[in-house]
Order: sequence, then structure tokens, then C-alpha cells
Amino acid sequence: MADIEPLLQSTGAGEIQTPEPEEQANKSTSTKSKAARVASLDVFRGLCVFLMMLVDYAGSIFPIIAHVPWNGVHLADFVMPFFLFVAGVSVAIVYKKVSNRVDATWKAVLRALELFLLGVFLQGGYFHGINSLTYGVDIERIRFLGILQRIAIGYIVAALCEIWLPCQRWRHDGFPKIYISHWCVVLSLCTIYLGLLYGLYVPNWQFRVVQSPSSLVTANNSHVYTVKCSVRGDLGPACNSAGMIDRYVLGIDHLYAKPVYRNLKECNISSHGQVPQTAPSWCHAPFDPEGILSSLTAAASCIIGLQYGHILVQLQDHKERLRNWSIFSFAFLGLGLFLDFMGIPLNKSLYTISYLLVTSACSGLTFCILYALIDVYGWRWLTCVLEWMGKHSLSIFILITSNIIVVTVQGFYLKSPDNNIVHWIVSLFVHK
Repeated sequence: MADIEPLLQSTGAGEIQTPEPEEQANKSTSTKSKAARVASLDVFRGLCVFLMMLVDYAGSIFPIIAHVPWNGVHLADFVMPFFLFVAGVSVAIVYKKVSNRVDATWKAVLRALELFLLGVFLQGGYFHGINSLTYGVDIERIRFLGILQRIAIGYIVAALCEIWLPCQRWRHDGFPKIYISHWCVVLSLCTIYLGLLYGLYVPNWQFRVVQSPSSLVTANNSHVYTVKCSVRGDLGPACNSAGMIDRYVLGIDHLYAKPVYRNLKECNISSHGQVPQTAPSWCHAPFDPEGILSSLTAAASCIIGLQYGHILVQLQDHKERLRNWSIFSFAFLGLGLFLDFMGIPLNKSLYTISYLLVTSACSGLTFCILYALIDVYGWRWLTCVLEWMGKHSLSIFILITSNIIVVTVQGFYLKSPDNNIVHWIVSLFVHK
């Protein structure tokens, strides 16, 4: 566990040269900078965890903050990019000095592998939801990909870039000599992504749902649905090439069983999460929002965070850091919104290029605000809770994802196991 903390949390390696807050510097007679932990990075990480908890537990009550069913963005759609961004920034700090590239590579691979396997254990289906107090998963239906797995993929790509690719230092005037090799990797990932997303032909496909009420009952008590596609470059939920790649490589039984696109009007999902038989066939199909193809642009998001980390590590002046972060952020925001206007939608499930740029921009602007408030002006007391959450982000993530907290609260009931606080909240606010 300790070995993978740097992925979600910068430890001692996260201490860099940073000037004192202005209110302290005015009182100090020394002009020397000191080595200090970047508190805003911990706060940002804590903010990610807080937003994850907020949208997970309050998203059903307030749909405006929950994931958008397909195109567009709500608050929940910024959580994953925020995690990837902060992981990229942390990579720049952890690997700011690499004495042995081979040894550093092995450590990075082991850390990513541990985080990936932890994600499979937590999000593969072993821990059941609030409607079941049991646990365990059918190996034939375990989910291979998820949040921690995506962070592990982004982390290892960014780490290998930082360890092996040549880097150029920033000029003293603050204008960057671009890390050309790093940006070439980003461009390559985006090119491969666009080529597969728009170039692959998606044929008609079938899938089988076990124990689903339908007239299409087969001998083994399962139900076969057919999705008609025969298209190329479709970005809808039914016929996109991202889903096809996952079905071929991972297998449809290993994908996320309750994709958010079921909340589209076409699917007419009930308040209890049931899709009626009159809905289009694809509404019943699994789809993984952390799939293989979208992991390419997610890794690019982590590399973008790495560039923000370079600014943090190599520039010592607050204004220069904020200026360069702002330039990057507004450039990404403008380009992302332009692509959205040109027909490349903001889509979290596909992790489109426009979504990559807009969410990276929002991540950078959020980091700028936190850095200015906390590390520049020293208003650390405002975010002490988030800072604590950031320092223990992985532990909190495990408690939330495994439903340990929910199950613990649910275990206290009055007379009947169904008469508990969790069941009361779900019945009152979710299934009303």
C-alpha cells in the first residue's frame, strides 16, 4: 500500500522549492526560499475525493451534478480528469531527479500494477452495493477496468515519459522551451485515438442478457439482443468503435453492466434502474466508460498534468508559475470549445479530444486558484479538511468504493434489517 501512495498522494518527494506565502514573506528578513510541501496539491487531491463522494451519494438526488448520460458535462464528469491531472503533476515531483532510469522504471511499473490490481479488486464486482450485504464475484463476469485502473494507465505512461524521454529546461524569462518529445506522445495518442474512433467499421452485433424478462428467452434462460450498426465513425452509445474494441478485447461480460447512457430518454429507465423491454436493444448492453480506447486520451490528460508539474518544479516565482499555468489552461479551453463547436462533442464516456482539452483546462484553472489562495496568500485554514483528505486520498477511496462505510451504517437497524438509515435515505430521496 505504501508503494502506491505516490500515485494519488505526493509524499516526502512532493517537497519542492517554493517561496513563502506573501503575508509571511513581508514579515521575513530573509529572501531565501525554503523547501516546503505544496499544500495546494494535497488540497486538489482532497477536492477530487470530496467531489467523488458528493456525486456518488448525492447524484441520484440532484441529477444536475450526476454524470451526463452521453454528450455534455456535469460536475461528476470533472472528477476523473481531476484525478488524472493531479497524478500527472505528482509524477513531475516524484521523478524530478532520476539517478537510475532502469530502477525507476521497475518501481513505476510495480506501482502501476499494484494500483491496477487494487482497482480490479475494488471495482471488479467483489463488493456488492447497498441492496446486498453479500460479497464475491463470478470470475467470468468480473470488470477489468475502472477508476484506479485508468489512473494506473495514465500514471505509467506519464512516468515513462518523464523517466526516458529527453526534457528541456524552462527559460529564466518564463517562456517555455516546449517538452517536444512529451507533446509528441500526446499527439500520437490523440492521433491513434481519432483513427480508431472514426476509422473502424462497426458491424451489427449481438449480446446476451441473463435472466432478463423478455420474449426472446433461450434454452439457457438468457435473452439475445441485436444492435444494428453497419457504420463507421458513429459517436452514439450503440455503434461507437470504443465499445466494439472493448467487446472484442475484454469481452462483453467484463464491461460495466449499468452504463450511464441508460438515463437517456430513449431508454426510458425507471426510478428503480430497470430498462423496459420496449427500449432500444443497446439500452440493455454493458459499456465501460473507462474502456481501452478512451484510456489513450486519458493518458494524454495525465501527460498534460505532467507539464503543469514541470512548471511547478522548475520555476520558483509564484507569478511565473501562475502565468504559465494560465496560458496553458486558456489555450486548452479555447481549443476544446472550438472543437465542440465544430462537431466533436464533450463526452466523458468516449473521452473525446474536446473533453480532454476542456477538462484539462478546468483542472489547470482550479489548480491556479487553489495555489494562489493556499501557497501564495497562505489561507491554508480554509481548506484544512480537504488537505487532510488529500493526504489520505487512497485510504478514503478504498473505504468509499468498497462500500465499507455504507455497509457499516446499514448494519445498525431497528427490529428489521430493512429498517436502517441507508434504506430510509434511498427510499425517500432516490426511489420516490
